[in-house]
Amino acid sequence: MSFTLDKKSRLPATPITDAEQSLRIDLAAAYRLVAYRCWDDLIYTHITARLPGPEECFLINPFGLRFDEITADNLVKIDRFGRIYGDAPHEVSAIGFRIHATVHRARPDVCCVMHLHDVNGIAVSAQRDGLLPLSQHAIRFYGQIGYHEYEGLALTEKEGERLVASLSQHSAMFLRNHGTLVCGRTVAEAYVLMDTLNKACAIQLMAQAGGVPLVMPPVDVLETTARQLVGDDVPEGEREWPALIRMLDGIDPSYRN
Repeated sequence: MSFTLDKKSRLPATPITDAEQSLRIDLAAAYRLVAYRCWDDLIYTHITARLPGPEECFLINPFGLRFDEITADNLVKIDRFGRIYGDAPHEVSAIGFRIHATVHRARPDVCCVMHLHDVNGIAVSAQRDGLLPLSQHAIRFYGQIGYHEYEGLALTEKEGERLVASLSQHSAMFLRNHGTLVCGRTVAEAYVLMDTLNKACAIQLMAQAGGVPLVMPPVDVLETTARQLVGDDVPEGEREWPALIRMLDGIDPSYRN
């Protein structure tokens, strides 16, 4: 079985606008930050960003590269039918395309979709009760997270439909026995949501490992705090992203190339 899209499905390359270049840099930065945090899984998993315009295209990672090899220039532009723009030498994951194309099509409010196989997220996804409101990080997702049952490799359009039904209008979801998925109105928002979710999962696993009874806030406090943490309609990550970019530029600015 091939896990890559047909390389024969190509469209002519299009000029890269300033808006696309800016998005490419942000998305490449997100890949590098995920690698820096050790959330990556060899060459697998994916982060995509919807390009502005009526063509319904998005950027995705070249299949076969590590996340620390991703740059603004080697990101692949692809349309919703799986046709790659230009003569990029790299292939695209069929599973990655299926998951992300389906979410982008169903959620026009979303710019960036991040799907990871982070170990903390997988561990919590396998727990019957899922994410527990044991920390302020977890309370951010209280009543606002989806769960999708494991069906095997996400290669079919039908599973894609069930996946977006599980996601609904949430900004985050557990793929049972598989990983995590977050959606953001910006790349920054998606990254910060994943950071918060990963910490929530790690805290839960450490708290459970203590082997003592756990304390959870009352429901009214959970509901109030969740509303406070979501806040206004401004995308999350606006304050954090410039600081993360400064850190990344100090480590290795080659993602901009």
